Amino acid sequence: MKKPKMYRKRYIPDEIVDITGDELVFRNEELLITKWKPIRKRDDISGGISYTFLKEGYKISKFFGPSGEFIYWYCDIIDVKYDSENDAYTFVDLLLDVKILPKGSVQVLDADELSLAIKEDIITKREMCMSLSILDKILKMAYLGEFPPEICLKYK
Repeated sequence: MKKPKMYRKRYIPDEIVDITGDELVFRNEELLITKWKPIRKRDDISGGISYTFLKEGYKISKFFGPSGEFIYWYCDIIDVKYDSENDAYTFVDLLLDVKILPKGSVQVLDADELSLAIKEDIITKREMCMSLSILDKILKMAYLGEFPPEICLKYK
C-alpha cells in the first residue's frame, strides 16, 4: 500500500502541519485509516487511530489516554483536498468538532471559532455551510445510536 503525503491545514491558528509521519493502516478511495501520536506532547493523550471518510468530510478519531485506554471519540469536520499528481491529501479543518464520551454524551466544540472565522472572512460561505451540514450528520448519527460507524470498531 503506497503511503500518501498528508497535511492538516487549520484556519485558527493559521497553520499547515505535515502529518505524513502517521502510520498508514488502510487506504482506499473512500477511507484512510492512520495511527498517530500527538503532534505536541500531551500528558492526557498517548495517541489514537483516525478514520478519515474522504468523501463524507469528516475524520473520526479514537483517542487513547496515557496508559493506552480508550478515553473518547473526536470528530473533525474537514474539507479534503487531494492532489493526485503528488499523491497528497490536505485536510482543511472546518473548525467545528464533536467529542463523544464513552457513555454517549456529545459535545459540540469550537462554534466560537466558526463564528470568528465567518465574521473575519477567514472561511468561505461554502465552507461554513459544509461545516454545519456535516455537523448535523454527525449529531444525527450520535443521537440515533449509529455512532461510531462499524468500521471504526475494526482496528485497535
